[in-house]
Amino acid sequence: MENIVLVRMADMAVGQGQDILRTIGLGSCVGVILFTTHSSVAGMAHVMLPSTDMPVPAHMIAKYATTAIPALIDMLEQHGVSPAQLRAKLVGGAQMFRTLGKRPDALNIGQRNVEKCREILHQYRIPIVAEDVGGNYGRTVEHFCETGKTFVKTVFKGESWL
Repeated sequence: MENIVLVRMADMAVGQGQDILRTIGLGSCVGVILFTTHSSVAGMAHVMLPSTDMPVPAHMIAKYATTAIPALIDMLEQHGVSPAQLRAKLVGGAQMFRTLGKRPDALNIGQRNVEKCREILHQYRIPIVAEDVGGNYGRTVEHFCETGKTFVKTVFKGESWL
């Protein structure tokens, strides 16, 4: 029986078997999906921002790419998944706000989120096997733990599988 595990904004979760990890409302946020082809255990984080210089309380660890990805790796390790077996998919990172002024990238939080997620995954030597990032539209994503497939529904852009 399928079980929907809802991953809210600035949240993360691990699922397995017939679980479906779902997050909605990915605009500039990035859905980071970590999974392995060797088991049905997978994790998802809904990252809001690239990083912070401030101390991060435990209840806000999933808000930032710099803290969410390491924490999600730890959660998966607690479920018996070796970090060496992990693969990643990234979804979201849209530019949802029009830029003004001399720095056109100043409000492009989505692009900065994607770049920081890529950087951290590279540090952990986790290959990114699929992406649906950028643009200027929102996304909903579902990752099916049992099959390792990811369904992306975009506002005005249709649906696809990663």
